[in-house]
Amino acid sequence: MTPKMNIAEMQEFVDEVFPQMIGNFEVLAIEPYRTKIRMKITDDDLRPGGTVSGPAMFAAVDCAFYMATLSMIGPEALTVTTNCSIDFMRKPAPCDLIADARVLKLGKVLSVGDVMLYSEGMDEPVAHANLTYSIPKPR
Repeated sequence: MTPKMNIAEMQEFVDEVFPQMIGNFEVLAIEPYRTKIRMKITDDDLRPGGTVSGPAMFAAVDCAFYMATLSMIGPEALTVTTNCSIDFMRKPAPCDLIADARVLKLGKVLSVGDVMLYSEGMDEPVAHANLTYSIPKPR
């Protein structure tokens, strides 16, 4: 199945529906059932000890899987997270995060997949997340 949105369309759509997030996320790649993004990390995303906070890491995996799902179904803003489980595997560096999202099963009402999260420049993942998204019924 060919993605229904390309990088430019995805970036424009996300900027439109989440204007408060403009500039925080960059779409790096869209392939069938896969999307890779960069989350720009600022001092606001850091916690004591010089590492990226858990909530910031959640934002990265959630946004990446949202985009991976939308790339396959098209621009449906009301697609929402119904479940997310994150394993924090190692201390992230205080730098941008790279999230590589895969849609493992795409149905009519649910999208199920995972995200590997990396600190930019690190080979080993800092977290792994499993997600399920609810897809709204067509109107």
